[in-house]
Amino acid sequence: MPDLLVVPEVPNEGRDHFVPASAAQLAVEVTSKATARHDRGAKAMGYAEAGVPLYLLVDGLAPGGPTVTLYGEPKEGVYRLLRAGKFGERITLPEPFALELDTGEFPEN
Repeated sequence: MPDLLVVPEVPNEGRDHFVPASAAQLAVEVTSKATARHDRGAKAMGYAEAGVPLYLLVDGLAPGGPTVTLYGEPKEGVYRLLRAGKFGERITLPEPFALELDTGEFPEN
């Protein structure tokens, strides 16, 4: 279960509140002490395997300091690193979003 999932249209398959990962355009995880390792590893792999085009990891607990990392172009269960930066820097999400995300307001854990 992602912290945020962007789905252009919720498929109506008769299941309440269930959205297949393959329907998503973007999955976002915000790390916590309890989830950091899982968000950095297993979740990234799972979203890539499901074919979610973009995965944004907001990691306030990163070892080198708080970071934001955008992964994309999933292939064989692995993402390619598209962009990475520290909290306070701007990160651009590609189409279909085409927006710049200002991470200056992100709280550090």
